[in-house]
Amino acid sequence: MKRTLAQLAEMCGGTLSDVAAHGNVMVEGVFTDSRKPLEGSLFIPLVGERFDGHEFVQACLEKGAAGAIWQKDHGIPPQGAVIVVDDTLVALQALASAYLTENKAAVVGITGSNGKTTTKDIVDAILSTTFKVHKTQGNFNNHIGLPLTVLSMDPDTEIIILEMGMSGRGEINDLSVIAQPDVAVITNIGESHLLQLGSRLEIARAKAEIAAGLKPGGLLIYNGDEPLIAQVLEEPVTKQPDGLQRFTFGLQTDNDDYPTGLMNAQNGVVFTTKQSGEHAFTLPLLGTHNVVNCLAALAVARHFKVTTEQIAAGLSRLKLTGMRIEVTQGVSGLTLLNDAYNASPTSMKAAIDVLEGLKGYRMKVAVLGDMLELGPQEQDLHYGIGEYITSAKMDMVLVYGPLSAKIAEGASKHMPTEAVHAFIDKEEMTRYLLEKLHPRDVVLFKASRGMKLEDVVEALQIAPLQNRVD
Repeated sequence: MKRTLAQLAEMCGGTLSDVAAHGNVMVEGVFTDSRKPLEGSLFIPLVGERFDGHEFVQACLEKGAAGAIWQKDHGIPPQGAVIVVDDTLVALQALASAYLTENKAAVVGITGSNGKTTTKDIVDAILSTTFKVHKTQGNFNNHIGLPLTVLSMDPDTEIIILEMGMSGRGEINDLSVIAQPDVAVITNIGESHLLQLGSRLEIARAKAEIAAGLKPGGLLIYNGDEPLIAQVLEEPVTKQPDGLQRFTFGLQTDNDDYPTGLMNAQNGVVFTTKQSGEHAFTLPLLGTHNVVNCLAALAVARHFKVTTEQIAAGLSRLKLTGMRIEVTQGVSGLTLLNDAYNASPTSMKAAIDVLEGLKGYRMKVAVLGDMLELGPQEQDLHYGIGEYITSAKMDMVLVYGPLSAKIAEGASKHMPTEAVHAFIDKEEMTRYLLEKLHPRDVVLFKASRGMKLEDVVEALQIAPLQNRVD
């Protein structure tokens, strides 16, 4: 983003000090992290519970920042090019909203309990065959990350894909109002944020807030297998634009699009859909749940008139944000499925289904860790995962963490005692795996990010296995 300080002041509703001296100063980009000042950029000092960026405004200006924003309740601003505003966070968001309006790029907003990052990556891969696309990097999907994503967009961007996350009601509403999407996607409703919201119905209401900022006549693409979404959309309090268009996807045949054929392939899935007719798509991702994510992406692509051939080409070049069922191999040839970025009951069952569908391995093993932030139902939800596990799905399950002991307890109903193992020490579990695993085995890792199961994955990638005998 390139604007003068005078233009930026107008965009965020602030007052620039000494317009004559600083008004025509050109700014390229914004930053909020004072540890990484970018010369010629605008520093926006945010205020948090344990930090206040205003402490670093003077230093950033001295290090080459073209200017800074200043919140008026923080006293007299330092000398230099400063834009005074009522609230620096609101100013950041206003800059993003104004930049989107001026830029004219089409906006795709994506939310959901699970699959939003994967869906974002698939949409990006497909649309990039035809358009210049900018997307959310990593997990920059909140009230700070989304505006920063927008403001890092090149001026010739044609479509921007914005992931929208939340931890409570009202947050996605605010993000949607900032972004004003042309197309919005709700991937599904799971159990993430049960601790904060209390029920799946409340989660559905929070996710449906993405419709609040949709442009008039905008398209809402949502998972039709989840009845709560349709229920919430019929509630009078749910904000929706005039002329809202709806498109449903899922596995059920009453959706606007659904798989009509599906076959597991090497490191992926080949499938056809109602909308695609006889044309088969190859998705280089494991699991039926990822086919469902892809259905949402296909709907976005068709909205922007991307051809079937371009869709197929985009899927062939798909690269995912890290730690979403990354398939790697250990030094001994062991196959590792790393899906340890986050976990909820819905996504953990989907990962178990992926493991069940794999063929040609000597032994299938699941290493499962705690699912965090599930609220009062956490014990029952972990036990339910255990009940979902059977000898038909895997040969052995190892669990790590205090809550996951309930997974082991539930799994013991359908699995032999010697096939279920609970650990509270990660290093001990790693040693056990190195002792028991064989190069022709496959191991799934799934847990909430806080459990850091990637430590075990990394150990198995470099350490030789002790068991090399069939």
